[in-house]
Amino acid sequence: GVKFTVRKPSAPVDETLDADQLMDPIEAAKKLAEQKAGAVVQEMLADQAVGNFIVIGADTMVVKDGEVFGKPRGFDDGMRMLKALADSTHEVITAVSLWMIAAPTQQDVSLAYRTLADMSRVTFKPLTDEEIAAYLRKGESFDKAGAYAIQGEGAALVDRYDGAYDTIVGLPVERLLREFPDLKG
Repeated sequence: GVKFTVRKPSAPVDETLDADQLMDPIEAAKKLAEQKAGAVVQEMLADQAVGNFIVIGADTMVVKDGEVFGKPRGFDDGMRMLKALADSTHEVITAVSLWMIAAPTQQDVSLAYRTLADMSRVTFKPLTDEEIAAYLRKGESFDKAGAYAIQGEGAALVDRYDGAYDTIVGLPVERLLREFPDLKG
């Protein structure tokens, strides 16, 4: 029930995190969500957008035993990640940064933002190297944290999950609408 337009920043947001930032994956995900939303907000202001806008940025991290699994850098990295996640439970953290822009004129602009994070737990089935390789060859996992997409073929890797499904997918819609009911407009 929410009308939206997808707008990506014209230049990719640097998602590099240093070791200190990775020590707290929740805060790291929140920082990246803020950077992504903030990049779109900056471009809108540079384009001298007038009106009231809401910009939402999100970032998802998969964490197991303190190790953060980002997007795989290739097939071998995807194999490494999925082998590590097989037959065990990991956390999926999705952070969302919601920015409100009120710009009645190009010179009169007000900004406010709030960032939150949600976490779910996912338990994978035991997986063979052949099963992992067959999944990776499907090609859906290379732009996904942890090298899998629960909303696609990756659902076959999952034994169960605890928490919100949409957090695992990458946007905790239920929580977002609970905390910002006006989004339904």
